[in-house]
Amino acid sequence: MRTKLTAYLSFFVLLFSTGCHELFDLLHEFKSEESEVKVKEYASGLLTPFGLELDYQGNVWVAEAGTGNNDGRISMITSQNQVYPVIEGFTSIIPPDEPSPIGVSHLILVGPTLWFLNIAEGRLYHVDISSFYPGDEPMQASEIESEDIATFVLNCDLGDADTEESNPYNLILGPDGNIYIVDAAANAIVKREAETGELSIFAIFPDIINPTEIGPPVFNSVPTGIVYDGAYFLVSTLTGFPFVENEALIYQVDMDGNVSVYQGGFTTLVDITLDADAFPVVVQYALFEQGFAPSTGKVSGIDEVMLDEINYPLGIRRKGKNTYYVTSSGDGVVHKIRLR
Repeated sequence: MRTKLTAYLSFFVLLFSTGCHELFDLLHEFKSEESEVKVKEYASGLLTPFGLELDYQGNVWVAEAGTGNNDGRISMITSQNQVYPVIEGFTSIIPPDEPSPIGVSHLILVGPTLWFLNIAEGRLYHVDISSFYPGDEPMQASEIESEDIATFVLNCDLGDADTEESNPYNLILGPDGNIYIVDAAANAIVKREAETGELSIFAIFPDIINPTEIGPPVFNSVPTGIVYDGAYFLVSTLTGFPFVENEALIYQVDMDGNVSVYQGGFTTLVDITLDADAFPVVVQYALFEQGFAPSTGKVSGIDEVMLDEINYPLGIRRKGKNTYYVTSSGDGVVHKIRLR
């Protein structure tokens, strides 16, 4: 199941939050009629686009998992919609019996340093990109420093929750300056100390009871996206096979690593961001039928579906108050969503 998660790259959406129903009701009262949503294709021709990041100049950085031929890359999309490869040559593979390539996944900018994960390798990369200018010769993956996250996780004793697998999938800079890495196969968060690079297990997510007669009696949480809302980390989940509709959760995790449910009722969530009011906006990867059905992905906010019928979306980032960028891995594009 762990490799299915990595290869299918299928994950999450729909969003609303438990314990916050009263806040949501109040917000609904203040929100007038449905917002007008404008969508356009922002960039195309990408190689399985995954996670996104924005820099202070308004450029969009995108991790491209590649085609399975060791052609993963990191690219920059300028405000003129021009795509410039920044780093090329990352491991990109298609695991046996799996349809989708895996490789570089999510990325964050911390000052001039770009941090990103390659789930095909289980490694965390970091590189100073301050001197890169659009049109420069791309750097090569072999030149970039990296750290082995998966081996650390595999050597940890996670108790009854131990899957003996690792898939470092997403990451965030925490409020304490440390990096927090979501491991979708280990169902855990790994903390990387900023000063020393020391790794530790920060939080572990519980299994979920399977309400159907299909598949095992319980399935893994499969954490994917992670944000910080000013008080808690909010973590979206995909859930394991049979990927039951409305059973995926958003968890909240405090700074001591305590895990509790924030909101339920979601389906195959793959990424999460916050709106301008610090409420979650989530990405649904797809509905699961005989497999993950194409063009059944969604982006949802508190009171509306912002965009649906997306072909295997995997990443989202917000710019300003009402603009979002979303990847469609199936179509090789980045969509720009603007609410008015």
